Amino acid sequence: MFMTDYVAAYRGYLENEKHASANTLSSYVRDVTQFRDWLLGQGSNDLRKVKKDLINKYLDNLSGRGKSPATVTRSTASLKSFYNYMVACGNMKSNPAKGVASVKVERKYPEILTNREVELFLEQPKCVDEKGYRDHAMLELLYATGIRVSELIGLNVDDVNLPAGFIRCSSRGKERIIPLYQTAIRALQDYMRDIRPRLIADADESALFVNMNGERMSRQGFWKIIKYYQERAEINKDITPHMLRHSFAAHLLENGADLRSIQEMLGHADISSTQIYTHVIKKQLKDVYNKAHPRA
Repeated sequence: MFMTDYVAAYRGYLENEKHASANTLSSYVRDVTQFRDWLLGQGSNDLRKVKKDLINKYLDNLSGRGKSPATVTRSTASLKSFYNYMVACGNMKSNPAKGVASVKVERKYPEILTNREVELFLEQPKCVDEKGYRDHAMLELLYATGIRVSELIGLNVDDVNLPAGFIRCSSRGKERIIPLYQTAIRALQDYMRDIRPRLIADADESALFVNMNGERMSRQGFWKIIKYYQERAEINKDITPHMLRHSFAAHLLENGADLRSIQEMLGHADISSTQIYTHVIKKQLKDVYNKAHPRA
């Protein structure tokens, strides 16, 4: 097999067997492809003959070219994953990237909105026309559930159970049930009953949220909505759908929710991904203390 064939087969493995997210798939394949291209420049045309010292040389090269520690760390993880795959497929006897040390990266904790900022942001869509009702329902649902933007725009009408007060969210081959608070239920009820029927272009349209042309809302379209209401609210933070997801989790934890429940609602495979919010809360408390205590 040519080197490109190994990379193509690895891509298929990530996509079809590991069910990797689009971002993970893109990043890992890009990292391995860049390593392959670097190898060719070193006069090597066989990914199977790579040794640990060559991988270290490549990672040192990335650092020397000014790549961030986070990029180098991700490249290390990508190569370890690729060579684990090569061993599992019988193409190699051992993983040359095993034991390669990752660059220490200073962990950045996610930025969240305060409770007041959330209230101010969610107040911006005015329910005076179709767009206002739709946007109000979208933002309330996003903060009520903490789902990803891809999950939000992927929702269908059948995923919503208003009498029971929950939505069904499917992502990466897994399904989870997420409860809704009353304000979100009312916002969805008004939108689904009175507004959506007037917006959809086709009676068979299954999408829960549609644009003003009656077609499923796009990721780009929703980002524009977020930015529009951020400006209206005059909040000096770069609000993103993921910031609302972080705020949802941190506020639940702050108000007594347990980590396992938050993990389930967010759809995290590993609770360590959820535990970061305990650090967010602690950091927030420390910041408040340092600003408010007279002797701090």
